[in-house]
Amino acid sequence: MTKYSWRRAALAALAVPLLALSACSGGGKAQDASGSGGGGQVASTPKIKVALITHAAAGDTFWDIVRKGAEEAAAKDNVDLQYLNDPEAGRQAQLVQQAIDQKVDGIAVTLATPDALKDVVKKATDAGIPVVSLNAGEDVSAQLGAFTHFGSNEKLAGEAVGAKLASEGFKHPICVIQQQGHVGLENRCAGVKSKVAGTEILYVNGQDMTSVQSTATAKLQATKDADVIIGLGAPITITLLKSVSDAGSSAKVASFDLNAELAQDIVDGKVIFTVDQQPWLQGYMSVDALWQNKRGGFKIGGGQPVLTGPTIVDKSNASDVLKFAQQGVR
Repeated sequence: MTKYSWRRAALAALAVPLLALSACSGGGKAQDASGSGGGGQVASTPKIKVALITHAAAGDTFWDIVRKGAEEAAAKDNVDLQYLNDPEAGRQAQLVQQAIDQKVDGIAVTLATPDALKDVVKKATDAGIPVVSLNAGEDVSAQLGAFTHFGSNEKLAGEAVGAKLASEGFKHPICVIQQQGHVGLENRCAGVKSKVAGTEILYVNGQDMTSVQSTATAKLQATKDADVIIGLGAPITITLLKSVSDAGSSAKVASFDLNAELAQDIVDGKVIFTVDQQPWLQGYMSVDALWQNKRGGFKIGGGQPVLTGPTIVDKSNASDVLKFAQQGVR
């Protein structure tokens, strides 16, 4: 069996009946989702506490989708889920320490800045708390002590975007990174550049959309031969559409990740395509894997990452994807 076929097999092993769950996905540093909502039968195993700790910035709808998946798994598995987030690496590490101090039964954590998190993740595993990673940090997940990782191979995703752009004749992409030093975002643009040598990198402040818009507008005005600009997240990409208009540029717009508004923009022809890493699955599988580990010592993935992407969404399939995005599961 090839590397990717056994990863698909591991993914298939996680396919379980899904239960409906009514839950808020708004902002805030912490909120419990103990499984009081939704229909169907909840697992009869003893209740456990799991902390999901991400580097999510306020207003990024991507993380609402991750959280919804996690909350649905928590409802099914009789898990008391605590969701915490902070985009600043040091404060994210403090949230992991807080979870350790609370003696949670499992931790799911994003590793966008692994150097800032490696010591505290080791503290968790030294304390006997199982850890899985999700979304960011695939390359270092096992090294830092997580027993598996759920996410997209970001270099592979970038290569998929680059290959598609090259096949359609694009020569001068601008790849927009909204958080400098984020290993996953850097890998995405590196993957694009490996397929389209003329790719330029543009760094913006992803926590200030007004700044993103003005920085990208100025870059497009100064780079007349740019033929496509790539956002690495749905809110960034939607902002880049405004920059293209402001600059009077003929550049097309492509993206990574997805929300309902971006799916509609693809249907409408405003965005040529996106690469979806299926964040709902990342949240769901992270919580479910920790529950499976607690109930039977199971380790999904056999010590290797379980891929949830990349999946290309373009005009050919965006209408179908839009239906799921409007339900908050894509």
